[in-house]
Amino acid sequence: MEMSTDKKLGINMNAADKLIREHKLNKDEYIDLLEQFECENMDRTNSSCGLANDLAAEAVRLRQAIYGRDVYVRGLIEFTNICKNDCYYCGIRKSNPHIERYRLTKEEILACCENGYDLGYRTFVLQGGEDGYYTDERLADIIRTIRASYPDCAITLSVGERSYESYRMLREAGADRYLLRHETANPEHYRMLHPAELSHANRMRCLCDLRNLGYQVGAGFMVGSPYQTMENLAEDLVFLQEFQPEMVGIGPFIPHHDTQFADYPAGSVPLTLFLLSVIRIMLPYVLLPATTALGTMDPLGREKGMLAGANVVMPNLSPVKNRKQYELYDNKICTGEETAECRGCLAHRMNTVGYQLVSDRGDCKTPENQ
Repeated sequence: MEMSTDKKLGINMNAADKLIREHKLNKDEYIDLLEQFECENMDRTNSSCGLANDLAAEAVRLRQAIYGRDVYVRGLIEFTNICKNDCYYCGIRKSNPHIERYRLTKEEILACCENGYDLGYRTFVLQGGEDGYYTDERLADIIRTIRASYPDCAITLSVGERSYESYRMLREAGADRYLLRHETANPEHYRMLHPAELSHANRMRCLCDLRNLGYQVGAGFMVGSPYQTMENLAEDLVFLQEFQPEMVGIGPFIPHHDTQFADYPAGSVPLTLFLLSVIRIMLPYVLLPATTALGTMDPLGREKGMLAGANVVMPNLSPVKNRKQYELYDNKICTGEETAECRGCLAHRMNTVGYQLVSDRGDCKTPENQ
């Protein structure tokens, strides 16, 4: 027998109360929560979703209790758009013949760091495709130079799947953090988004290796990726709940015109904001970005992200001449702004919603170090 709406909503309200009280739910309860959000969000007679507002208020309360109104900035250096992989959703996939490829030299990467440091950045994020030119030795050399030049800064890597020995070498060279979205906790869904040579099991192996080597680890997923179900999202939340990453990066899926998902709909901004609040309540101490993808889908997306519980932004330190070439998805924002202009714009945007950018490494707090 189909459950009545009133009874169903009652169960969902209990799930929301339990999440706020216990900071965790089981898979079925997360599905209930997501279905209630979907039900309320589709009701156009209301100007806003009551459940989303309630959870956002709790998320902001937790965020401000732990991190205050500070917003941590991560200086993003997109140093290569060459990639050996062929992920079906990605604009820099190896089989895309229409993209102009580039890679930054060590000197160009260091110039980005110098510019960022002068502007107050105390975390550098080296992000790129899985480019074989950057061997462990080359990448470790770059990391050691950054570490020696900026000992007060955190160094974050986002360079995909590598071996345990590779991760160990880069950690010993001075890398502090590693961002590797798990993409989806469901192996079958993973196969729908990636070619056969990439496996969900190996992605999970990488995340475990990073954790075991002492990195601060970031995981995450795209909201509204092709074939994604509410059950998949619930599985993602359960995975994050169990893995306890220091950072979670989520953003709406945005199609790229040179991929097989070019005609698929983009992910939902309201659902992304709702999930930011859920994740903040589930992981109160997590570092939670309001992503560029969110800002691409909604002109006020990053501000709304802060009001949903986020506390990190990741402006671009890459050379302006290369930014349009690092096109993971269509219509990416901030590709033409100089670094100082981009930081000034973000500072103003954060101020408009009562937050402030800070020059701080922005390490993940814990109950012990708060």
